[in-house]
Amino acid sequence: MPRVTGVIVASGNGASALPAGMRVLARGGSALDAVEACAKVIEADITDTSVGRGGKPNVLGEVELDASIVDGTTHRSGAVAALKGYLHPISVARAVMERTPHVFIVGDGAARFAREIGAETTENLTPSTRKLWVERLRSVGETPASVRRRSKLLPIVRKTVREERGTVNFLAIDGHGDLASAVTTSGWAYKYPGRVGDSPVVGAGNYCDSRYGAAACTGYGELAIRNVTAKTAVDRLASGMPPDMVARAAIADANELEDAAFNIVVLSPKGVHASATNREGRRYVWMTTRMEEPVLVARMLVKRTTRRPQRGPPLSRASERSRSRPPGSASGSGRAPR
Repeated sequence: MPRVTGVIVASGNGASALPAGMRVLARGGSALDAVEACAKVIEADITDTSVGRGGKPNVLGEVELDASIVDGTTHRSGAVAALKGYLHPISVARAVMERTPHVFIVGDGAARFAREIGAETTENLTPSTRKLWVERLRSVGETPASVRRRSKLLPIVRKTVREERGTVNFLAIDGHGDLASAVTTSGWAYKYPGRVGDSPVVGAGNYCDSRYGAAACTGYGELAIRNVTAKTAVDRLASGMPPDMVARAAIADANELEDAAFNIVVLSPKGVHASATNREGRRYVWMTTRMEEPVLVARMLVKRTTRRPQRGPPLSRASERSRSRPPGSASGSGRAPR
């Protein structure tokens, strides 16, 4: 297969970062370096309230950051979750991959490791996001002082969380045909402390294999975890399903679970890309080394039309056979509503 031009695909809020990644690819750099460079741009952008510095906090006013990165050629990966006080969780995640025998470090351990490697510290709760947090607490009859005195937070969280789930993700292929993926987020706004979504969960929030392609998700991360969405998407690419059908199938899978915002981006080893969503107006962005500027494109819309039936008695033999078909061959895998 001939070499492809360097390509980066991202969620729409990653548009401003793509030129940084393209500079890496244009000088012959790796896809892994490119996705990290892109992620760092958005992590430092205080206008994006779903990622990094300026990200919306948990219900206690603490900004907890999650990130993961995957090398599609070696399948090495690194992740951190519930990391507080550091500017670039994606770089800490990469250091987990390259400098430790582990894949995933969380909470106090992640902060200890970040400090040990000399990662850059910062106050991630900005005045503007603190104001948003205080306003949300006020809307449910709480204040920063009162919520910190509560012995039970769940009743408050049930009122503070809404459909405010951000995240930024990047998929890249370099001039050597190697793929990489990266995801970084501050998670679900006003969440229960310690909640971790799909972004740092390799195989759920992002996955890549340089032989078959890459995929990454945004939106309601719990759905990606339950469906192992990113790995399933790459498996479908491996089976020969084209990227647009893979993207549609992923959203159809999510729609079967719950009516919640969900998005995916998909990239093949040939540089073919696609994206789908179950919400109107969502966009993704892409760029190649031959382009002057990134291009924002509407995601394909896959509306929720059916509900998964309640679990009943054990499956019949026929049902077991249909459920055991290879990825992409089941009747609903590639036939999501158009």
